[in-house]
Amino acid sequence: MTDTLASPSIPAPRGRSKGASPSASPAMTLPASPAVPTSAPAPSLAWPALLLVLSGASALVFQMVWIRQLSLVVGVEVHAVSIAISAFFGGLAFGGWYFGRRADRVANPMRLYAALEAAVALTAIVSTLILARAAVPFAWLEAHVGLAAWVLPFVLVGVPAVFMGGTLPVLMRSRGAIDGYVGHAGARLYAANTVGAVVGVLAVPFWLIPSFGMQGTAGVAAGLNFLLALAAIVASRRTSATISVASAPVETLTDTTDAATSLARRRSTLAVWLYALAAGVALGYEVMWSQAIVQFVSTRAFAFAIVLATYLCGLTLGSALVSRRVERSRDPWGVFALLIAGAGVVAAVTLYGLGDWIFIAQGKFASMVYATTQSATLAMCARFFVAGLGIVFLPTLLLGAAFPFVLRLAVDAGYVGHGVGRVVALNTAGGIVGSLATGFWLVPSFGLVRTLGVLAGIACIVALVAVWRGAGVGKVARGAVIGLAVLLGVATLATPPQRLATLLTDARGGELTFYEEGRGATVAVLRQSSGSNRFERLYIQGVSNSGDAMTSLRYMRLQALLPLIVAKTQPQSALVIGLGTGITAGALLQYPGLTHRVTAELLPAVVKASSHFKGNYGVADDKRMDIRVRDGRRELLRSADRYDLITLEPPPPSAAGVANLYSTDFYKLASSRLNDGGVVAQWLPLPTQNEAETKALIASFIAVFPHASLWTTELHEMLLVGGQSPLVLDAASIRQRFAQPGVAQSLREVGIDSPGALLATWMTDRSGLAYYVEDAAPVTDDHPRIEYAPWVGRQAFAPTLRNLLALQSEPPVTGADEALSAEIARSRQALLAFYGASLAALDGDRSTWARQLGQALQLESDNPYFRWFAGQR
Repeated sequence: MTDTLASPSIPAPRGRSKGASPSASPAMTLPASPAVPTSAPAPSLAWPALLLVLSGASALVFQMVWIRQLSLVVGVEVHAVSIAISAFFGGLAFGGWYFGRRADRVANPMRLYAALEAAVALTAIVSTLILARAAVPFAWLEAHVGLAAWVLPFVLVGVPAVFMGGTLPVLMRSRGAIDGYVGHAGARLYAANTVGAVVGVLAVPFWLIPSFGMQGTAGVAAGLNFLLALAAIVASRRTSATISVASAPVETLTDTTDAATSLARRRSTLAVWLYALAAGVALGYEVMWSQAIVQFVSTRAFAFAIVLATYLCGLTLGSALVSRRVERSRDPWGVFALLIAGAGVVAAVTLYGLGDWIFIAQGKFASMVYATTQSATLAMCARFFVAGLGIVFLPTLLLGAAFPFVLRLAVDAGYVGHGVGRVVALNTAGGIVGSLATGFWLVPSFGLVRTLGVLAGIACIVALVAVWRGAGVGKVARGAVIGLAVLLGVATLATPPQRLATLLTDARGGELTFYEEGRGATVAVLRQSSGSNRFERLYIQGVSNSGDAMTSLRYMRLQALLPLIVAKTQPQSALVIGLGTGITAGALLQYPGLTHRVTAELLPAVVKASSHFKGNYGVADDKRMDIRVRDGRRELLRSADRYDLITLEPPPPSAAGVANLYSTDFYKLASSRLNDGGVVAQWLPLPTQNEAETKALIASFIAVFPHASLWTTELHEMLLVGGQSPLVLDAASIRQRFAQPGVAQSLREVGIDSPGALLATWMTDRSGLAYYVEDAAPVTDDHPRIEYAPWVGRQAFAPTLRNLLALQSEPPVTGADEALSAEIARSRQALLAFYGASLAALDGDRSTWARQLGQALQLESDNPYFRWFAGQR
């Protein structure tokens, strides 16, 4: 029961490392550009800039599609997706290095650019189509050839990335000789590429995937690449497209004996490697921010897209702001050092200063947007934008401004393709190392706050080396860098390691009882209260994932025990996907007939946290439960085990990446792992999505299971039970299974005191569900609509519940006597009266609420579920 967020961060457009800096980084071992521009006019950049805007948008679209597809192939474990995505960045690095060298040796670089875009289109669309079908082959290969199976995803994402990586250096080379304008041209094209990335990152969740699905989105991006190739072919036929070719490779310059040139070469090499380190730090920031910022936003795909777009906007604006000044700077080393150190200090100071002000600002801006647009989705997006603006924008603004200075210091104007290609390669390589080191080592070892301090400290060391070894650095710059390093130390020491935990507690309320910042997610447990009721609540990435209140105990125990009790055959094996609080998994321990119990949980920290929740029977330490720390979908793909019951309690379906466990493709996989007569039980929350999305979720389920039924397990939750054979509600069998001591006691504690009370939770069969969903399109892996649906409205829950209650029919029980029928009727009357009271409360109808609740308590005065809501013990 975890958020699945598949990789440390979303990659940035081609020619760039993951969001940190588009194709920017250290590069050439050649003399730096002059301190001031020559008298030659600045090169025209309009045409290549337009191409890079569109190219950057296409690349970002492919990257976001592949991240999602890779999570289905290699799993959503952070290490799996991170390693696979590293292959993508490795492709970018190699492409930048190789095609940058090639660009300096061709007379018409625009033709080479056209070939690159065509190659991107062809290889990317083929990779997308294969990735959509690669999960089963990859699982088979992994089982038979081990690590060699990773060649498949590496090739599929790495080959298109090679061609993507070559686009920026080739376009830079197409401008011909740009002596004195390397930084200026690089800044403009860098900004253009990143503008395209912003367009792509916003288009994917707000338009492309909701409209066209995953493969259709890739088709749109590939079409854009083909158009770019055609445009480049047209441009290549102009006379100005042909430029002179360097007579000798760059490396021959290293034979010079001129001392000044040799020193300049060494300094440009230093700039290359310093910015490589800076790129690793920048990607480390992004990994850290992606985990730290979630408590201020949401796990919805919209939130990640807006925060990443804000990040990229900072890079774009920073580069654009200095584009006209970079060539005129008389202290490029000093400015570069100040920007790198300043970014780290601003990030650290911002973290230190986080507090209620950001929540207040989010609320005010969201209220203003809602008052203007009446759109809940736009209002929530406004909240996300404020979080991104307040936490990541300023540091990325400074990081973006540093890139043009690196180009000026490190790229020889006579060998632009080679120089910029090395910039791309080393920047990307630094980003790979930085992101992996941060996600796998720094955050688990030091926590988020101290990780930021380490990263910012490395940035300050880079800056200190730059002002110490760089040429012509002024005293002011050196003093300022030293001052920033001191300020960083003060900010780091002044910020307690529990800073984010304190903010979470202040925002959500309660007492912190467990907190761990691990690989890919932060897990916390808070002790909270509602009236006189006290309970523990699980937070993953700052988002509530249920707890051990009476409401949670009731639906989670039913999630496990109801399908076992009503099963057609005697169940002996069960799998729970999502440990969470451990209550669903713990309920399996109370069913004595099970001989094989398995739980798949993504996050080790969740397993640790489960011991803090009551009512789970100590499942984490019980030897009868086999807890496998693994993505649930991958568990089904990799294991040959079959089950009588597969029950799911993942995060809410609208969370990013979670649709993977609600799609028709997943249900087909789960069905293939059932024994004869086995069933799948899917948690169906009602308040987390609008009714249209609830219909889509049900449509996905009944599209796979011809024998499906719906049960109400709690006011806010329902349960879908389905299989490939008819469900037979045999009265004698249900009585016998319910009467087992552990089963009966577990259910009585949550208000299910008899077989009749259990059967009273029946809602409808598959025909009723088909009538309800009408023509709603199902959720599939290719069309994960639920993730990109509009924000849930405040009043959406009540109509959905009313419409589902209207479907309620008599449970098709065989062999029921009068006593059982009376139990069912009484319990149903009490349950409907309680639901009626709750709906009246939502409507503000206090008299109806009091009357209906009184009726429910009159019928079942000792029902602990009803009494919990009424504030009675």
